[in-house]
Amino acid sequence: MTNVTNELTSDLLKSWGHVPGPDFGKALSEGQAAFAAGYDLDLIRNKLERLKPPPAPPTLPLHETGAVPFHVNIDASDADELDNIEKVGETMTAVMRTPTVIAGSVMPDACPAGPVGTIPVGGVVATRNAIHPGMHSADICCSVMLTNFGDADPKAVLDAAHAVTHFGAGGRKQGQRFTVSQKMIEAFAANPFLDGPKMQRMIVEHMGTQGDGNHFLFVGTSRATGETCMVTHHGSRGPGAVLYKLGMNVAQKFRKKLSPDTLKQNAWIPADTQEGKDYWEALQLIRKWTKANHTGLHQATVESVGAQMKERFWNEHNFVFRRGDIYYHGKGATPAWDGYAPDATGLTLIPLNMAEPVLVVRGKDRDHALGFSPHGAGRNFSRSEHKRRMGEVTPEQMLAAETAGLDIRFFANKIDASELPSSYKKADTVVEQIKKYDLAEIVDYIDPFGCIMAGDIPPFWMNKKNRKGRR
Repeated sequence: MTNVTNELTSDLLKSWGHVPGPDFGKALSEGQAAFAAGYDLDLIRNKLERLKPPPAPPTLPLHETGAVPFHVNIDASDADELDNIEKVGETMTAVMRTPTVIAGSVMPDACPAGPVGTIPVGGVVATRNAIHPGMHSADICCSVMLTNFGDADPKAVLDAAHAVTHFGAGGRKQGQRFTVSQKMIEAFAANPFLDGPKMQRMIVEHMGTQGDGNHFLFVGTSRATGETCMVTHHGSRGPGAVLYKLGMNVAQKFRKKLSPDTLKQNAWIPADTQEGKDYWEALQLIRKWTKANHTGLHQATVESVGAQMKERFWNEHNFVFRRGDIYYHGKGATPAWDGYAPDATGLTLIPLNMAEPVLVVRGKDRDHALGFSPHGAGRNFSRSEHKRRMGEVTPEQMLAAETAGLDIRFFANKIDASELPSSYKKADTVVEQIKKYDLAEIVDYIDPFGCIMAGDIPPFWMNKKNRKGRR
C-alpha cells in the first residue's frame, strides 16, 4: 500500500484529484465502502478514477504589454489634452493585454472612463470570438437620431419636443406611457437574458424617456438646406442597464474559468457558446428597443408640430458590431463603414456641444480607426474638475456667457454646469483631427437653435437615502 490511513476521507479524495461536485459524494461513498471491505488503497484509487472530473482546460494568459498595439488618432495642444492622452494611452495599453483582443484604436474625442484597464470613451477594441459587456458599458446602444422637419419653426419644434420628452431617472407614470409593440414584448420574453419581470416592466415604463447626464434633445438648422432638424441622444435606459448587469455576471463566470488574470471589467462571453449566441441576440433586441424609443419621441414631436418628416436616420456609438468573424466594441465611437447594420444609411451624426453644430458625416472606414469615427467632443477632465475650475462663477453666469442667443433648457429647471460647453474638448480641435486623420467626410452642419438636457438632478440613490431619512 502506498498510503497508510485509518479511514478514507474527503481530504484524501481531494489529494487524489477529486473535486467537490456531483460525483464527489458518490466517490466518497464507494471508496469508504471498499476501504471498509479491506481493499487496497491503490486499487480503490484506480477504481474511483472514473468519477474524477476532466482536467480543466489551460487558462489563457494575458498578452505581453505592447504585443497588441493600438492606433492613436488624437493630438494634444495644451497641458490638459496631454494629460488626457497619457491617461487614455495607459488604460488602452492595459486593455490590449486581454487575451481575446487583436486590435485597438483611439478616436480624437477619447477620455478615460474608469479604472486603468477600462476601455476609454472614444476607444475601439476588436476581439475574436468574444463579446465583452464591459466594453459597451451599461449605456448599451447609446445613440443619436435626426429628423428633418422641413421648414417648420425651430422654436415650435423645441416647444413641442419639450412637452413630449421625459428626462430623469426612472420611467413614465401610468397614463403617460408610450406604446411598446406586442411583438417586441414577446421577443424579449423569448430571450433568456431579457425575460425577467424587471426587464418586462422596464421596456414599457422606460419607452419615451431620455435619462440624464449628457443625453439631450437638440434642435437646429441645416447649413446646407436651411431646414429645421431635431437630434436626440440617449441609450437603452433601464433595459440596457439590466442586460449589462446580467451579461457581466455571465462573463465573470467564463473569465474565472478561461482567464482569471483578465481584469474583471474586461471579462467576456465566448461568442460561439449558447450564452454568447443568446447575448448577441439580446443586444440586437435592445438595439431595436432603443431605436423605437428615439422614433417614438421624434414621431410624437412631428405630429404635435403638424410638420412633415422629410428625412430620418440614426446611429449608435456604444455597441458591439460584427464584421466577418471579428467583434468590434465601440465605446463612444461611431461605425464608419457601409452596411454596418441593416438600417445604416451611410450617414452618421457627431454632436459636439450644446453651442456647436451637430456634424452630419459620411464615414471613411479607415484601417487606422478600425472602421470607426468619433462620437462627439469628449472631455479632457472630469465633471467635478470642471466645477472646481468654475471658481466663483455661477452656473447661470456660465450658461449666459457660453450659450448667448441659444434657447437652452434644463428639464429639471436646474442648470447642470458639467454639461456646459467649457466642460468639453474644443469643438474645432475635434473637427480638425477628424480631418487630419481622415476619419469622416463632413457633409452638413446642423447649427444650434436650442436644446433640452436633464439638468442638475440628484442621483437616484441620493433621493432614496433622503426618503429613508424622512421616515
